[in-house]
Amino acid sequence: MHRKMTITLDEAVYEGLRQTVGQGKMSQFIGDLLRPHVVGAATLDDGYRAMAADKAREAEAREWCNALIGDVADAAR
Repeated sequence: MHRKMTITLDEAVYEGLRQTVGQGKMSQFIGDLLRPHVVGAATLDDGYRAMAADKAREAEAREWCNALIGDVADAAR
């Protein structure tokens, strides 16, 4: 469901938005920008938990991190 609201923008910001995304696409653009900041913080946490539960992915990430440690040691010489 969509809700309508009125916001006030500086004229330069409005013109830049209109020129960048177009007159009919501003609501979608603003909604896409705002969504990660106001919706689904728990969803992000759930995503991190799911990634941590993926044992194969975690093993690959650990291997990658351990390889970087060797690169740092080589760079210090």
